[in-house]
Formats: sequence, structure tokens, C-alpha cells
Amino acid sequence: MQTQRGYSMMPNEVFLCSINNILSGSCGEDCSFCTQSSRYHADIEKYTLKPIETIVAEAKVAKSVGALGYCLVTAGRGLDERKTEYIAKAATAIKNEIDGLNLIACNGLATKEQLKFLKDSGVDSYNHNLEASQSYYATICTTHSWAERYETCENVKSVGLSLCTGGIFGMGESEGDRIELIKSVISLSPDSVTLNFYHPNPSLPIKERNISTDEALKVISRMKNGLGVGKILMVAGGRELIFAGRELEMFNAGVNAIVTGNYLTTKGDEPSSDKVMLNALKLSIATNCDNLK
Repeated sequence: MQTQRGYSMMPNEVFLCSINNILSGSCGEDCSFCTQSSRYHADIEKYTLKPIETIVAEAKVAKSVGALGYCLVTAGRGLDERKTEYIAKAATAIKNEIDGLNLIACNGLATKEQLKFLKDSGVDSYNHNLEASQSYYATICTTHSWAERYETCENVKSVGLSLCTGGIFGMGESEGDRIELIKSVISLSPDSVTLNFYHPNPSLPIKERNISTDEALKVISRMKNGLGVGKILMVAGGRELIFAGRELEMFNAGVNAIVTGNYLTTKGDEPSSDKVMLNALKLSIATNCDNLK
């Protein structure tokens, strides 16, 4: 079945999300933007599946600093039997010990059967980004297709999970590509959208970020206008680089959620710093997920 959710937030309220990279590095795909690809030998921490008890403990820390969204991320092309069972066990353990978290899985390409199993195990939402426009995607990845990404997003909706999708801006694409990606994201009617802004790494084929702060604000406004009310619009990777000192403009353009803490392989601002920033802007932190439906 397909669901249509909305999120009713108080004025000036910001939703915080925390990312947990529970399987890092050694991905065989050739995504030109990703330091977790083994093809580019980026200097990142690599490890296999984290112990479940560690994930639960880290979820408690995330909740304690105000995060309502908690995202379990694994490197790799997509779900297989081992990963699916592992994510399901982690989800069940988290839900057994922690109330009030919107639990998100982000594990690549996935079938309806795999997604249904995760939903039944306590996962609330699945994050799978389109990353780029369909026209530009083959420029940055050749080991799987844009169509496979879009199909996974459709699979998420079909099993009744909340869909979070979005992309990365500043990877050498044109403004036309950005508009095309925004339209594709909107066509999926997601419950939440994640906007990332490319963070260059010397090991990656994409050497520079080709988007300015003003252009990034235009992306936010276009996405917000297309999504309409009742949707979460989150800025994640690259926020600290591209919006430093201009955070108020970012929120005024339509953002109502941010990732707090670290990202997958790059450092983010400390949650305490984010709280100081939000207080200075007279913005409050959302305190429950009751209206996410």
C-alpha cells in the first residue's frame, strides 16, 4: 500500500537527525562522489558491522542531544540477506530500549520483500537518494543505474514505509540538471527530503564543488515550493561548509531539519554548537515525532 504522511511542526521548530555509519568503506560501486568506494582509496575509517549493543548505546546518545531521527547507514550497493537481518535486529533492539525515535534505514538498493521485513522489525523510514538527475547520473556512476535508485524509492512507498530521498548538489552538474533532480524528487511525493552539498575529497574524481551559497539557497526554495506543506526538508552533508554564517537564510528558504553531529566519513559540528546556533536564531528543537504520520 502507498501512504501519504505529513509532519505538523510548530513555527520556528527544527527537526534534528543523527547518522550512524554502521558499516564503513569497502564498497565496490564507482560513485564518483563517495569516499566509501574502494576504487578511490580515500583515507577514511573502515570497519565491518558494528555490534548491536554499540548501535543502541549510540542511539541513546543521539536521543539525549535532541535527535528525533536516527539513521542506520551501511556502505555497499544494497541490501542482501545478511545486511537485512542485521538491520532488522538493530532496529528491534533500538525500539525495545528507546522511545520516541524515528528510525531510518539507509542501505542502498532494496526489494519490496526486504523493505517489508525492515518495516515489520521497527524501521519507520527508508532513505535512498536519487543523488543526481537522470540525465547526469551516468557521468558520476556506472555500476548501477539511476532507474534502479528510483525503483527502490517506489518500493519504499509501496510497502508503507516513510520515504526519505534527495540528492547531492555541486558535483559538476548544470542548473538544468538541478531542476531535473528537484522535479524527480518531487514526483515521488516523499515524506522527507535530504539535500546534500558536495564535500570535495582529494581522492575522489570530482575535485571541486560547483555551487555557491546563493545557488544552494535557490535549490532549497525550489524544493520547498514543489514539496508543499507538511514535509521535512533537511540539509545534511556540506551544511557547515556552504551555509556558515548564513544559516538563517537557509532556514528562511524552507529548511526545517538538519543533521547534527558527524556524517558518514566527515566531521560535522558538535550537537552543542548546533544548539547554540539554533538558540541564536530563535529556533527551537522539535521534541517528539507524534505528528509524523
